[in-house]
Amino acid sequence: MHAITHDYLQPAHLRDLDLPVPTPGPYDLLVAVKAVSVNPVDNRARRPRPNPPATPRVLGWDAAGVVTAVGAAVRGFRPGERVFYAGDITRPGSFAEYQLVDARLAGHMGARASFEQAAALPLASLTAWEALFERMRVRPGPGRRILIVGAAGGVGSMAVQLAAKVAQLEVIATASRPASAAWVRQLGARHVIDHRADIPAQLAALGMPEVDYVLLAAPTDDYLETMAQVIAPQGTIGTLVEATRPVDWARFWDKSVSLAWTMVFTRSACATADLAEQGRILNEVARLLDDGTLLPVTTEVSSPISAATLEQALDKLAQGTTIGKSVLTGF
Repeated sequence: MHAITHDYLQPAHLRDLDLPVPTPGPYDLLVAVKAVSVNPVDNRARRPRPNPPATPRVLGWDAAGVVTAVGAAVRGFRPGERVFYAGDITRPGSFAEYQLVDARLAGHMGARASFEQAAALPLASLTAWEALFERMRVRPGPGRRILIVGAAGGVGSMAVQLAAKVAQLEVIATASRPASAAWVRQLGARHVIDHRADIPAQLAALGMPEVDYVLLAAPTDDYLETMAQVIAPQGTIGTLVEATRPVDWARFWDKSVSLAWTMVFTRSACATADLAEQGRILNEVARLLDDGTLLPVTTEVSSPISAATLEQALDKLAQGTTIGKSVLTGF
């Protein structure tokens, strides 16, 4: 099968290789990959390491495709069904014609989504859902406000929709360009402010100096201090990016603020008892897409899935100006 690999012992670029088609384990689906999307985790996985693995690695953790075989212990999936998933960061990724994924991490695509639309959803929707409803424990209902920093990217695009349309929160989104501001308004943001300007001053100008929730879909180091200023007493801050500098926890004590971290691969990498929750979330996302509650977030499609096209997509993603999700299709 055609696969795109990253070799840690060579300069940091991707290569087209021919690899054997893998054999499913008891809980695995063997999926013929039809479309993939790129994510910041792909670029983080390409960073130089002190003790790099000696063998090339298949990256990619966002895919949609067709089940071609199932393991002996799999229930609820059959060959020929369309599925989408983020998978497991500890296993080979989706930048290959065929991929193994634990069936408990996969969802059925639903009736309306194309492969190009579905491939953009898993990692972004799982991250946003887990952050909002599991880690931050957002309580649905009107009268509450959330600030989403970095709202125009993949995770931000899903978080805006889930917060506005499922949780019924008043969403204040950040965007720094007219195109990204228009995008987040289309997805459900009530207000848009610029994360490159004075965030507390902009919120105050809107008549809302404090918010009940903050979701950081942006570098934690850059915004956590500011978020300590705008979070309401007993509010919750959720962050999706690891901090690289010490955090002054005392800044949150007087307001009894909760700080919630979300890493979407915790369940799969740690083999938690609730592993199958990710499959359930994806099935719910597919239902919300089918009934029109959620909008697709695919904004760019290129072809084929190759080392050259992936390199271009990942380089563009690293510039930090992407709106929605970039998808590649066809080997």
